[in-house]
Amino acid sequence: MKEIGGYIEFEHYNGLDFYPDAVALNCARNCLAFLIEAREIKKIYIPLMLCSSVREVCEKYSVEIGFYPINDDFLPQIDFFIKDNEYLYLVNYYGQLSNDIFSEFKSKYRNVIIDNVQAFFQRPIDGIDTIYTCRKFFGVPDGAYLVTDSKLNRTLPVDISYPRMNFLLARYETNAEDHYQESVDNNKLFKTEPIKSMSKLTHNLLRAIDYESIKDKRTANFIYLQSHLGTINKLSLTIPEGPFAYPLLIDNGSEIRKQLQKRKIYIPTLWPEIIDECQPDSLEVNYAKNILPIPCDQRYTEIDLAIMVDAIKFLIAKEPRRK
Repeated sequence: MKEIGGYIEFEHYNGLDFYPDAVALNCARNCLAFLIEAREIKKIYIPLMLCSSVREVCEKYSVEIGFYPINDDFLPQIDFFIKDNEYLYLVNYYGQLSNDIFSEFKSKYRNVIIDNVQAFFQRPIDGIDTIYTCRKFFGVPDGAYLVTDSKLNRTLPVDISYPRMNFLLARYETNAEDHYQESVDNNKLFKTEPIKSMSKLTHNLLRAIDYESIKDKRTANFIYLQSHLGTINKLSLTIPEGPFAYPLLIDNGSEIRKQLQKRKIYIPTLWPEIIDECQPDSLEVNYAKNILPIPCDQRYTEIDLAIMVDAIKFLIAKEPRRK
């Protein structure tokens, strides 16, 4: 029986999902798991510069893995043939790869999966399986979208999100570092989570978001950072819609990251595992160590961005004299 009366629960929102026709799942890695099961994938070619979660999913489902490098502009460097039951996994690093590029790969290799985990606002291409995550762009504990025409021949359980909400609610009223470990632990949970449909709570939170405002704010912040850091950035960048972060490639980026942390400016190291796995002089290791993903999301004003820019420029100027 439906409960009537008692205390009022979290408010119900009536907005729209950003990808209403997508398959809404509990996490991005399970979007890949869904495709492996639905399309009976036997082998996937993935870039060397990629987090371990993709490999873990492939290993879990006994999918063979092949690797390929990327060039300075994040473009895949591929010199092999894709068979019928094999797929090419393309990563849209920092939203720097356009849909025209992806369409070219689709026409050439047929079986393509696009990882738009860092490009939530880049619309999918008809006929190409595309993965999005919600956690990197919005204050939700889980959630991902898979744009696909493939189906699973089973009913998925629905995820439950409320036990994962504490670090988000605490961050709203206290400091991030006080609950950082909870955030890390939440990320680790998905290593063992099976494929589930997105929770009712996460669906509800996502329907409360002003997507256009967030997209515009992220884009404006990216443009500001490019205008102030572009001359020292070793990357040649395009301006994506609603970007994930501003990728700043500089010499000694790993050391600058440590110094920024002392100033309570927290810049993550993306794909840290490849620093030990790839050749020390490889592009992948250089990018993993020395690209600083500067936050440009909807939380920050130009005053916040100016603080980061000033700190980065000060530390870069100081670094050679300190060595």
